[in-house]
Amino acid sequence: MFSNAFDAVIPVICLALAGLVVMLAEAFRGKGERMPLGGLALIGLVGAAAASVLLWNRNATSFGVMTADNFSIFVNLVIIMVGILTVAISSQTVERDGLPAGEYYAMLLFAIVGMMLMAQATDLLLIFLALETMSIAVYILTGFRRDQVQSTEGAFKYFLLGAFASSFFLYGVAFIYGVTGSTGLDRVGSVIAAQSMSGNVMILLGVGLMLVGFAFKIAAVPFHMWSPDAYEGAPAVVTGFMSTGVKAAAIAAFARVFLSALEPMITDWAPIIWGMAAATMVVGTVVGVAQTSLKRMLAYSSIAHGGYLLLGIIAGSDVGKAAILYYLAAYAVTNLGAFGIIALLGTRARANDDLRDYAGLAQSHPGVAALMTFFLLSLGGFPPTAGFIAKWYVFSAAVGAGYYGLAVIGVLSSVVSVFFYLRVVVMMYMSERDARPVPAPVAGVALAGLALSLAGVLYLGILPARVLDWAQASVSTIF
Repeated sequence: MFSNAFDAVIPVICLALAGLVVMLAEAFRGKGERMPLGGLALIGLVGAAAASVLLWNRNATSFGVMTADNFSIFVNLVIIMVGILTVAISSQTVERDGLPAGEYYAMLLFAIVGMMLMAQATDLLLIFLALETMSIAVYILTGFRRDQVQSTEGAFKYFLLGAFASSFFLYGVAFIYGVTGSTGLDRVGSVIAAQSMSGNVMILLGVGLMLVGFAFKIAAVPFHMWSPDAYEGAPAVVTGFMSTGVKAAAIAAFARVFLSALEPMITDWAPIIWGMAAATMVVGTVVGVAQTSLKRMLAYSSIAHGGYLLLGIIAGSDVGKAAILYYLAAYAVTNLGAFGIIALLGTRARANDDLRDYAGLAQSHPGVAALMTFFLLSLGGFPPTAGFIAKWYVFSAAVGAGYYGLAVIGVLSSVVSVFFYLRVVVMMYMSERDARPVPAPVAGVALAGLALSLAGVLYLGILPARVLDWAQASVSTIF
């Protein structure tokens, strides 16, 4: 039985303990001794998933600042899925690249702890603490290859700009507290609604500063400049983890704050997010077309997908809120699969992430090329993949809320993005491979991770009804 005071934090405790166990196991591991550190991480993730499922429909709370409502549980399960797939795909790359496995898996788990806390937090200060917990671990993972200048540079840029963004967010919290006298989301929302604070300068400053912090984490324009360098510098599997897990946690907190506590001020902040969403979709797509590095291309693709998620935020309807959750699940399995293939086709000496590196891949690795094709088609929004249903859902939400112009921009940017996804497919199937060495075959647990990603892409694309129902049921618990 769960203890009432700790119900909501049990999934987080599972992961925190697993992270500590992994660190201790690494500390006591003898030189040359093999130890299933990835397996220990998976045990913690499965335990957290089981605890989350048992909390469904219970609306448990802990310490007055955390809740395990269905919304946070849905997001937590998406984040845990991201963690499981990342650990599975990492099994081959960690050993191949000689990365310190204990530190790597521990940082992954601690980053997920911060992500889950962000999804469950109902207090602005706890959201900030969770944001920093997640960010510090992700900064470390970004610069994990300390012998590579590109990795160090990307981590430094991410850290420096992330510190500024966190400062903006905290300053915004201070303004909100100064006006409402509380950092609890329920109290903030009730004070704003009761006193009709729409148009209050202090509140608007607080909302704007917090918006900067959230926009930075989802790489929304004009706060996106860090993501291409950080994504390119980080190990590819870490890039996949960052582009999915960090975005899911940030969007969850974003939605809880803006569509719950700050919902009475929607007429004030909606026009700003409208412009931000439009710019994010356009910039992410147009600049992505010019990239020849797959990691940078998918970085700009991730920026564009952040814009699509903002459509669900700005719609503000039940359909839009549910669309956010479904999109997070669809995007997670798709993007992790694509970055996982990039990671597994690289070598210790060479990333193999240039477009030319994929020439003739269908002849040397036909199975891997087929997997990559499915993931790219899903990112482009082709049926019958998860990406098609996800985009259809968010565009429908925007149209239903009357944002026809924003929906048109989204559809057009999605059409343009098809060019750089199909360019990779053409390179794999219709180009001859040059004299570059053939990458090693993908096998074992990593291949199982890719297969799970593909299963998720196809299931969410062909049989989306059940997950859509869960998403719809989840949003009613916080809004």
